[in-house]
Amino acid sequence: MAKDRKLSTDERILWGKVARSTRPMPGNAGVVNELDAFLAEAEIEAAAAEQKNLSTPKPGIRAGGQPEPPAPAKPPGGIHHPLERPVKRKIAKGRLALEARLDLHGLYQSEAHVMLLDFLIRAHERGMRHVLVITGKGSSMGSEGALKRAVPMWFSQAEFRYLISSYEPAAQHHGGEGALYIRLSRRPGDHA
Repeated sequence: MAKDRKLSTDERILWGKVARSTRPMPGNAGVVNELDAFLAEAEIEAAAAEQKNLSTPKPGIRAGGQPEPPAPAKPPGGIHHPLERPVKRKIAKGRLALEARLDLHGLYQSEAHVMLLDFLIRAHERGMRHVLVITGKGSSMGSEGALKRAVPMWFSQAEFRYLISSYEPAAQHHGGEGALYIRLSRRPGDHA
């Protein structure tokens, strides 16, 4: 990678996740401190860019010189609606194809988080709309289903929010309560 190339937002998020899941080798604490400084600087740059975009006034004047009222705000991100019943029924009956699937059960949460994010980013980039994510029911060895509970919470995080339009527990033959149908959001420029 060229030294003058800046990391994209997605790359920074993914790198941050990977970096937080590692431990320094003995004697390499200085490298870790440099990495922490780099990540902090990247987060500050991203926040400054976002603040600049929010604070830059958008020109808009009505006839007669009156300022245009601001556009209605989008609903707060992180709120996903359930799949519509006809769509869920079509997926369950096989009339609407699941374009990809990911099986997470048996993984640690940190591993599952990184794998799920990577899977959804790739599926979204390929223009896929409906995927299946298997979390497992968590009924073995006294487990209460850590991934079953965690995955829907992850969907409200910034790195997942823009990828997902809606999700719903899967039909019994696709894993039931231990799996999720996920509708990915459309990519910018995609229509119908």
